[in-house]
Amino acid sequence: MKQSMLDAIGGLTVMERIHTTFYDKVYAHPWLGKFFEGHDQRAIELRQTQFMAEKMGGDMPYPGKDLPLAHRRMYITEELLKVRQALLREAIEEAGLPEPLIERWLRIDHAFWRKIKNDSLSAFKQIDFKYEKPVIIEKP
Repeated sequence: MKQSMLDAIGGLTVMERIHTTFYDKVYAHPWLGKFFEGHDQRAIELRQTQFMAEKMGGDMPYPGKDLPLAHRRMYITEELLKVRQALLREAIEEAGLPEPLIERWLRIDHAFWRKIKNDSLSAFKQIDFKYEKPVIIEKP
């Protein structure tokens, strides 16, 4: 039987540690951190762990919203996603994972960009958010 990605990285404990390190970096970041103001970091870490564990072949179900719905009101650019992925790489490297597993994790992460990335501010501003407040954070 083929080993799951989750098992290859060392299991849920390793993933949780990486996500804690990653979100410490995200919350401290002058641009990315603003998207998370007012949101409990531990809750975000848990949802990210549930999401990625499921995608990496674990048996932990992700009970959260679909990505497009969860990120719908956020103006997320490719540049912002690249900054995020650089922080994720740092966190994975700090956990001591070998480069092939880092690259594999980042490919999995990158596969979801198209579901949350906005192509232009003008197109984003055309969305009818009804009762939601759009989140547009300018790069500092």
